[in-house]
Amino acid sequence: MELKGKRIAFLGDSITFGVGASSPENSYVGVVKRESGAEIFNFGVSGTRIARQKKPSDCPEFDECFKDRAEKMPADMDVVVIFGGTNDFGHGDARFGCFEDRDEYSFYGALHALLQAVIEKYPYAHIVYMTPMHRLSEQKTVNAIGLPCRPLKDYVHAIREVCTFYSVPVLDLFSVSGIQPAVPIMQQIYMPDGLHPSDAGAKRVADMLLSYLRCL
Repeated sequence: MELKGKRIAFLGDSITFGVGASSPENSYVGVVKRESGAEIFNFGVSGTRIARQKKPSDCPEFDECFKDRAEKMPADMDVVVIFGGTNDFGHGDARFGCFEDRDEYSFYGALHALLQAVIEKYPYAHIVYMTPMHRLSEQKTVNAIGLPCRPLKDYVHAIREVCTFYSVPVLDLFSVSGIQPAVPIMQQIYMPDGLHPSDAGAKRVADMLLSYLRCL
């Protein structure tokens, strides 16, 4: 796919917003904009999750789940990139659920609802899901708000499973980004805080995404 002139919407959390990069231009979204010549629409909001939450957060915008924000995006997009799930693992109160779930207060159910909503809104667009990347403490069993949680790899598996059902392409950054902050040199260069990509990390993510989109 030729990206120049295309309208691309990014739906994500703090990484999409640009946290970790030295400037918006050096975030992965900024790099995609600069190198593709596409018209970019950034709907990244820090702290947001795929699943709906039962207990309100201190910051109300954290509780506007991906599906709610997708419904507010412009209708005329050529490409929609979804990048989320790490905050559901990190500090969400939704249950994990199973593939058969359609309850938006479960991670699985919310994934189904999100993809159905995006596909219905953008039936002619290229929709791509990027999985969460590795992060420090990804094997923890209790999250930041004290609730039991599954390992991050289980959230990644759920994303791959649900996207496969809807035939939505997946760029599996968990498996192929080349960034694992448990390896000291990788953390130092690509992900200093163990979660958000640095400029170098954002460039690596952007380059992979650009290659992936150009192959669609």
